[in-house]
Amino acid sequence: MALFVIASCQLMVVLDITIVNIALPDIQRSLDFSTTSLSWVVNAYTLTFGGLLLLGGRMGDILGRRRVFVFGVLLFVLASLLGGLSQNEWQLLSARALQGVGGAIASPTSLALISTTFPEGPQRNRAFGVFAAVSAGGGAIGLLAGGMLVEWLNWRWVLFVNVPIGLLIVLATPRWIRESERHAGHFDILGAMTSTIGMVLLVYGFIRAAQEGWRDGLTLGSFGAAVVFLLLFILVEQRSRQPITPLHMFADRNRAGTYGIMLSLAAAIFGMFFFLTLFVQNVLDFSPLQAGLAFLPVSAVIAVGAGLASQLLPKYGPKPFMVTGAILAAAGLAWLTLTDVHSTYLGSILGPMLVFSLGMGMEFVSLTLMALSNVTPAETGAASGLLNATQQVGGSLGLSILVTMYGTASNNEADKQIPAFLAQATPLERLRFERTGQLPARFADEILSAGVSAAFITAAIFTAIAAVIALLVIQVRPSDLERLQGGGVPAA
Repeated sequence: MALFVIASCQLMVVLDITIVNIALPDIQRSLDFSTTSLSWVVNAYTLTFGGLLLLGGRMGDILGRRRVFVFGVLLFVLASLLGGLSQNEWQLLSARALQGVGGAIASPTSLALISTTFPEGPQRNRAFGVFAAVSAGGGAIGLLAGGMLVEWLNWRWVLFVNVPIGLLIVLATPRWIRESERHAGHFDILGAMTSTIGMVLLVYGFIRAAQEGWRDGLTLGSFGAAVVFLLLFILVEQRSRQPITPLHMFADRNRAGTYGIMLSLAAAIFGMFFFLTLFVQNVLDFSPLQAGLAFLPVSAVIAVGAGLASQLLPKYGPKPFMVTGAILAAAGLAWLTLTDVHSTYLGSILGPMLVFSLGMGMEFVSLTLMALSNVTPAETGAASGLLNATQQVGGSLGLSILVTMYGTASNNEADKQIPAFLAQATPLERLRFERTGQLPARFADEILSAGVSAAFITAAIFTAIAAVIALLVIQVRPSDLERLQGGGVPAA
């Protein structure tokens, strides 16, 4: 029951990243978002989530994980309610950012609770397998749930649905989860602020570049300010007595490699869900419910990959699954680059999605185990927060890069499609285009398909980088296998 409560919280937090994706076309029409600014509905959540995860993990170490866990869930519930009531763009983005704060407090604490609740060995491996399957597969479940809610109710219910779920988690937590030991320490507020501001500026620079170009003054200024704040973050962490990100964790090559792999893979999985959701609804004309059902096999195959990896990890170690998983993910994304206006779901989308999902299921279990292996109890929250932070920041940063690639490629395609349209348009069609700026579906679909294909090329490169890191950096030691089998000495 403790694992069920913990996994339910993680499912709610992760699901919320993609449950909103399926509602993006409806949100765009309702609140007048542009296509490029629409990604901020995702980024407003993932940026505060990723930027504050380190602080959230540290809060659990110092104040008690169960107490912090409940507070994070309650904040998440409140923000979800406010988001569902939003009447304009800034209200929704503000609520999504507040959701990210709640998620940043609850998510690393839930992962740390697994480390302190289950003993090292097969029992913890299975618990991590469930947690990893939920983390990776929750995105596809979110698309299905979002599709049903948008189809049967409206887009606001993709946020309202968190309220009853969160309240049930809060009621169940005191009954099934015991409070953890509190560790003396203080909060590295300056470190949290500099890291979050730096990442927000970096992602904004990529989004701005997609809209205004790489030579735009605000684009260059955002990149410059991001570098300054991220360098300040490193300096703060080096001088802090109790840093939010203990830099000595990167001294272990396996842990450092794990964070690098997670950073690359998160960019790919965020991008896949975002762009495929737009493609199946706009080009294939799927309804929100049909789009959600289209992604359902992703969760099933991720669960298969996660189960396979958690069973075989004690025998073979995590490296084979890290390498194989990244290669499979890269192959799936490379396959998706072939999508165009003539693609079909069964002929062009389903196959690469399943290949990608199998690889991601293997990856998430391996990465979770490696990141928290041999970490002292006092730093479990920090290690959990850092793993989650690399996932969310990698997703936000990667999505902004992919949106930039999408914007560049779609603009180039628009330069071809607009003259072709004008050459054959009737006077009425020309007038409609001048008034709305929207092309007929057959031309608009060509533009969107070109942008999506370019985004998948970049995502495939990210996963190829993850495979190289896994192959060259990760080293499995005999002591690692002993701990996975439950025979090693726990971290002091």
